[in-house]
Amino acid sequence: MLLASEYPFRQVVGVELHPTLAGIAGKNAARWRAEGRAKALMCAVCKDAVEFELPDGPCVLFLFNPFGATVLRRLLKKLAAGLKKRAAEEGEVDILYVNNEHERVIERQAGLVRLFHGEVRRSRTDAIADHRILANQPDGEYATTNWEDCSIWRWSGIDSA
Repeated sequence: MLLASEYPFRQVVGVELHPTLAGIAGKNAARWRAEGRAKALMCAVCKDAVEFELPDGPCVLFLFNPFGATVLRRLLKKLAAGLKKRAAEEGEVDILYVNNEHERVIERQAGLVRLFHGEVRRSRTDAIADHRILANQPDGEYATTNWEDCSIWRWSGIDSA
């Protein structure tokens, strides 16, 4: 949310289910604005992402592998139902899916077209931060690479089935 606000979006909305985390996001947004870094309006809302209604106009959904396949299916089903009613002049809807562990779920959703699928190189800062986190994991739960698997999808409304 913070980095997206540095670009000239009309609005940046962070959706978080956990009230404590939503509160932290709101405080971070206030600090970001106070530092003059935000070029876009931004807010954090405490809500189930499946229940969040997209605003009018073009939208980009950024998902950094936020939930498992079951919730992702629910989100896509709700999104598709809403987008089928959305007029073309309301703008495009794109999904940027990073660390795309449940890519197959999106592949199976009618109405979405993949624009990109591949590896996006991490910045040096991200790589250092990830290595620090991994060093503190006693069981070595995650491995790290110098990239993130990523895909970009656009709502076309056309069933490919």
